[in-house]
Amino acid sequence: MAMNTRKGFRFTPYEAPNLSPFEKLFEIFQELITHTSGDFDEAIDWLRELDKEYELTTDGYTIEDFIEDLKAKGYIREEFEDGGGKMSKEGEEGDEGDGNGTISITAKLERMIRQRALDQIFGKIKLSGSGNHKTGKSGRGDEHTGEFREYRYGDGLDRISMTESLKNAQINHGIGSFILDESDLVVEDTQYKAQMSTVLMIDISHSMILYGEDRITPAKKVAMALAELITTRYPKDTLDILVFGNDAWPIPIKDLPYLKVGPYHTNTVAGLQLAMDMLRRKRNTNKQIFMITDGKPSCLRMPDGTYYKNSVGLDEYIVEKCYAMASQARKLHIPITTFMIAEDPYLMQFIREFTQANKGKAFYTGLKGLGEMIFEDYENNRRKRLKG
Repeated sequence: MAMNTRKGFRFTPYEAPNLSPFEKLFEIFQELITHTSGDFDEAIDWLRELDKEYELTTDGYTIEDFIEDLKAKGYIREEFEDGGGKMSKEGEEGDEGDGNGTISITAKLERMIRQRALDQIFGKIKLSGSGNHKTGKSGRGDEHTGEFREYRYGDGLDRISMTESLKNAQINHGIGSFILDESDLVVEDTQYKAQMSTVLMIDISHSMILYGEDRITPAKKVAMALAELITTRYPKDTLDILVFGNDAWPIPIKDLPYLKVGPYHTNTVAGLQLAMDMLRRKRNTNKQIFMITDGKPSCLRMPDGTYYKNSVGLDEYIVEKCYAMASQARKLHIPITTFMIAEDPYLMQFIREFTQANKGKAFYTGLKGLGEMIFEDYENNRRKRLKG
């Protein structure tokens, strides 16, 4: 008599990945270079300290060997002054330089840091082929739905499903002789893909590193991950990034690893003005603003070029300007999603009123889970077509 075998889980001891000495150090180095905002010397100093404490290297593979491998693999370059100007040597194995050069990271490593941020925050996301977003409306789009309907005048011949049409011909006319007419033809439905233009605003005021908490590094990682997500999974979407302190200015995606806070107040109005100016130039119907901030608006630039600043409480004049900008964005059909990484009750109340003026959304969160929240909100916004 045969006995039934019961299937279940088999547990085995965890085995760490078999990484080379370079790969082990490279994982740590990428994290350190993000925290140091691209400062290679500082990152290596930290790596040396960790090596002393945790014995990361051996006599057979030292920190100096690791640096030479970084050069050989094209992750760093050495720049040095030579007479008339600055020159660089990139990825030349065994080239020590003259000792007066400065080492910086390359575009290759910048891209790897963005990809690492994407993996850390959003998980390993499978890239879709053409990579855009469904609107929920079928028609003459470019994404297949897997559903069929009868052929209509004007449908392109490339959209006819020959397998389904031939099946209909056999059912309708029998298999004795082959007859295929227009009534047998079916086409596969497609969906339009909505394109989204997003501006990500990042607060770089001094409070982003106050109170013993590094808030700028998680925000920077989120920005890098979102940039990598959009450029790889949704290449028809656009992402612009701006930072705001006393003023606001755009930064290219490649500069994200180097982002630092400054001795700034928080000019939220300037950030919103720049974000809306950037979105006005976009042809996409769907537009949105994501704002990462931890502080209250405390600064305005006056028409004469001077700054009006007030860090005590919520300044009514500044706050009213923020509400006006939120209302203006609503009239332009630009929703603002605020990710508030502070929990002061009076600031949360300000964000609630700001969000109501815009008819947008707000998330009150600490640093943990910030990336997942932004990713989920981005995906949710792509599943629905925002009004233009």
